[in-house]
Amino acid sequence: MALLFHSLPARGAVWADVFAKAGEAFIPNEASVSDPAAVTHLACWQPPEDLSRYANLKAVISIGAGADHFPPLPEGVVLVRTIAPGIGAMVRDWVVMATLALHRDLPIYLDQAARREWRPQTTRLARSRRVGIMGMGRIGRQVAMTLTGMDFPVAGWSRSGSAVDGVEVFGADVLDAFLARTDLLICLLPLTEETRGLMDDAFFGKLPDGARLVHAGRGAQLDMDAMRRAIGSGRLTAAMLDVTNPEPLPDDHWAWSDPRVIVTPHVGSHTDPEEGAHHALNVIRAMRGGDTPPGLVDRLKGY
Repeated sequence: MALLFHSLPARGAVWADVFAKAGEAFIPNEASVSDPAAVTHLACWQPPEDLSRYANLKAVISIGAGADHFPPLPEGVVLVRTIAPGIGAMVRDWVVMATLALHRDLPIYLDQAARREWRPQTTRLARSRRVGIMGMGRIGRQVAMTLTGMDFPVAGWSRSGSAVDGVEVFGADVLDAFLARTDLLICLLPLTEETRGLMDDAFFGKLPDGARLVHAGRGAQLDMDAMRRAIGSGRLTAAMLDVTNPEPLPDDHWAWSDPRVIVTPHVGSHTDPEEGAHHALNVIRAMRGGDTPPGLVDRLKGY
C-alpha cells in the first residue's frame, strides 16, 4: 500500500517527510513508480492521463478543497477532497477583506486615486448593510461568524436550508426572498450542475438596486456578461472576484479595466503542504480501518 504524489516537487518534499515520520509508503512522482500494483492512493490536482495502470487504486485525493474538475474515475475508486484548517481560514480572510473593501467603497477610491481626486463618499454603518452568504458549509459558517461579529446582518442560503446557530438560513425554494434581502452577496458555493451559470440576468435582477458581489465560489457559476449588464444598470455597484469565467481572464477582457470590478488571481486559499499530507494520512488510515474517509466526495452532488 503506497500513496503516489502527482504535483509540485517542492510540495512533494514536505509530504515525503510527513509520510516518512508516519511510517507510510510514499512515491514522490510517476517516474519513481517501480510497481504500479503497490499504488493504492493518489494525491493530485490533475490526475495522470492513464489511471488504468494502477490496478489496486482505491482513492484519488484532491490536494485542494475543490474536486469538481476531476474526470470520471475507474470503477471502485473514490474521490476525496482535502479538508485542512488553513484552507477555511484563508478563504475566510479573503472574503472578509473583499466584503470590507466593497462595504467601504474601495473600488471608488481606487478609481479616484488614479485620477488624483479627493472626494469622500458617505460611509454606511455595517449594521445597515445586509450580507447574504451562498454556501453554508464549514467555510460559509466561518465567514458568517466573523461578519456577524463585525455587526453585519448576515443571512445564509444553502440547498438544504439546514440551520446554523445565529444565522437565518434560506433553503433552495426561497432563493428569491434571500436575494431580495441581500445588499452584499457572497458566493461560496461548490460547482454543480445546479450552480453552473447560476448568476445570470434573472439572478441579478432579484437583488436590490446598488447591491455588491463577492465571488469566491467557482468561475463557471458566474455569467460575467450578465454581471456587466447588472453593473451598467446600477443593480450592482461593484464586484470583487477571486474566480472568473473564463479563468484566467484574457488580456483584453472588460473586467480588467472596469474600475467597479476588482479581480484577484484565484488566491483565496491554497493547501498548506503539511496539512494536506496529514489529511491524506487520515484518509489512508480511515480506509484501512473500513471507515468513511474524511472529505469523501459525492459525485452525484459534486461535493
